[in-house]
Amino acid sequence: MSIFTGAGVAIVTPFQENGEVDFQKFGENIDYQVENGTDAIIVCGTTGESSTLTHEEHIECIRFTVEKTGGRIPVIGGTGSNCTDTAIYLSKEAEKAGVDGLLLVTPYYNKATQKGLVEHFTMIAKAVNTPILLYNIPGRTGGVNILPETTAKLCKTVDLIVGVKEATGDISQVAKLMHLAQGEIDVYSGNDDQTVPILSLGGKGVISVLSNIAPRQTHDMVEKYLKGDVKGSRDLQLKAIPLIEALFCEVNPIPVKKAMSLMGMGTGVLRRPLTEMEEHHVKQLEQAMKDFGLQR
Repeated sequence: MSIFTGAGVAIVTPFQENGEVDFQKFGENIDYQVENGTDAIIVCGTTGESSTLTHEEHIECIRFTVEKTGGRIPVIGGTGSNCTDTAIYLSKEAEKAGVDGLLLVTPYYNKATQKGLVEHFTMIAKAVNTPILLYNIPGRTGGVNILPETTAKLCKTVDLIVGVKEATGDISQVAKLMHLAQGEIDVYSGNDDQTVPILSLGGKGVISVLSNIAPRQTHDMVEKYLKGDVKGSRDLQLKAIPLIEALFCEVNPIPVKKAMSLMGMGTGVLRRPLTEMEEHHVKQLEQAMKDFGLQR
């Protein structure tokens, strides 16, 4: 059984001006997502600035999200690390907090071989009892790519590894993975501009940055496709392309945090080394939001 089907939000982590996590804003954003049809919350991923959270903050953000969501929709905790022991520790703590799933990014910096990836993910899976999604994003991990053969092998031989967030941008790779996996894997788009293409190959949905500011539209895009309204889904996908481009004109989550601020959903400061958005990009973002009809 899938952890979720539909549109999951890769939720941002709001910070106060002093740099501490702003749990009041965090709770407001969680409620906003649930109330607007989001199908799952993915906390402490790339968009949540997990790489600058301390272990204590990381665990507290996951625990808070589970408690605030209150079982209304599934919560998936990002617990990956380039250190296998650290990933096991974070995964165990997330499991204690009551998450419905774990999201494990490929080890960065170390640049593991395919054999190393198999051992890394298998060791984590053996240490927990919670379903796992792999997170394949070579652009963030020094080019480390979980090859389709490796992903298929893991999903077929390790019971708890049930799916993958595919953010390679390579549709041909996704197609090959679907062929090799023979229905034994749940694939979620990790790129908002490829939601419908991946659904067309049998994907279960998207883990979305766009959903932070357009949860209803992102949910509807997936729901329409899954209910057979391919044209309606495609129209939403194409309409969103300029906004998606603006949300990634600088490194994520800089633009989406600015967009949320423009909508009155304050997210506070960015943690360094991330900096505020360049003014010419802000203008691009504002125009894209206006054209998409976003207001709150």
